[in-house]
Amino acid sequence: MRVTPELRPSSASFLREQRSVIPLPGKTIAEKIFSAHSGTDAHAGDIVVADVDFVMGQDGTSPLAIRALERMGVEKVFDPAKVALVMDHSSPSPIEGVSALHTIMREFGKKTGAKIYDVGCGVCHQLIPEAGHVVPGDLMVGCDSHTCTYGAVNVFSTGVGSTDGAAAMASGKLWFKVPDSMKVTYEGALQPGVFSKDLILYLAGQIGADGATYEAIEFHGAVIDELSVDARMTISNMAIEVGAKAGLMKADAKTLAWYAGRGERVPAPVDPDADAVYAKSLTFDATAIGPQIAKPHAVDNVSPIEEVVGTPIAQGYLGTCTNGRLEDLKIAADILRGKKVHADVRFIVAAASKQIFLDAMEAGYIRDLVEAGAIIVTPGCGPCVGTHNGVPSDGENVISTANRNFKGRMGNSNAFVYLGSPATVAASVIEGKITDPRKYFG
Repeated sequence: MRVTPELRPSSASFLREQRSVIPLPGKTIAEKIFSAHSGTDAHAGDIVVADVDFVMGQDGTSPLAIRALERMGVEKVFDPAKVALVMDHSSPSPIEGVSALHTIMREFGKKTGAKIYDVGCGVCHQLIPEAGHVVPGDLMVGCDSHTCTYGAVNVFSTGVGSTDGAAAMASGKLWFKVPDSMKVTYEGALQPGVFSKDLILYLAGQIGADGATYEAIEFHGAVIDELSVDARMTISNMAIEVGAKAGLMKADAKTLAWYAGRGERVPAPVDPDADAVYAKSLTFDATAIGPQIAKPHAVDNVSPIEEVVGTPIAQGYLGTCTNGRLEDLKIAADILRGKKVHADVRFIVAAASKQIFLDAMEAGYIRDLVEAGAIIVTPGCGPCVGTHNGVPSDGENVISTANRNFKGRMGNSNAFVYLGSPATVAASVIEGKITDPRKYFG
């Protein structure tokens, strides 16, 4: 790893005072998007009021936003076509209290015209870009911390609290502090059996859970360019796990092709300037990165897989807003095809959306997984957050493709959650222990 500190003026106030007399360097993706949406010459450190292109909430946060709107005396949203509420965290409802919250969301949709994604539609962070609600160059907020996922398609997307989400739903605007940016470059090429999940886990291990606090990470390099949009979303999704406000990538031909047919909105890609200034720059040789594992109970408690190989597991989980996309299901299906899940292991699979589930059925991946012994559950977040569908027992080890492994994350504070790639999970459920997936790519 190379770390390159870069010189920049000592404070945002100094920048503002000197703009009229000192030519400033170019802008990052974040600075450009905030400039365009605030109508100002925005730079890192500035406070701006910006127009938002879309606002999203899920069933754990939307009822709070709805109540906040009621307290504000607001009965309408600024634009029904730019607001969506998604029932994904507890889908279908596991208890009567959640059912009541879902009813509140449905009634809000009928009252305001906001889009409602009901139970079974899938995970919010797949549905919003999948439906074309956001396009490259947009600024959007969501009442969920992993809203940063859409940075993979060149959207400055960030999580906010329910009250801020309510304000955005009401006005179509929100205030922001324009973040500094960190440039992360991956050089080289991925080994067979190593995937984008390993890249972002490696970064978490290198810089820690607060290594990019209130910064926008820009991901660059030949390795990023080679990744599919599905794989890029895995990386941007976990930007929050190192403290970042957003995990941004440039929109290239793959991005624009991915958007073909996803609504009528026209993308407006934003690239950083060649002379953009970053708070810091990190460069990694991806060729030297092997499969990574985040060990309990912290996402930045990362080690090479060799250090945990052989750890027995009772459950594997493939899914979530991090790794429940079609490519992820294919990776697992390719490994499991013709094989069986270990007799002592439960293997739970949840597609990130109904459309992905249908596509996986058509491609034969669902059949491959079920024949191997997988348990297919409703597209959604249930097992990840621990609301239902796969709560582990006391003392059990779980290998998961999720983005978090905090104590109690999957519903039992006495269980132990390890994080890895879809390939690592698939290899591990076959052998009943954490397994290096590279042996299946020989």
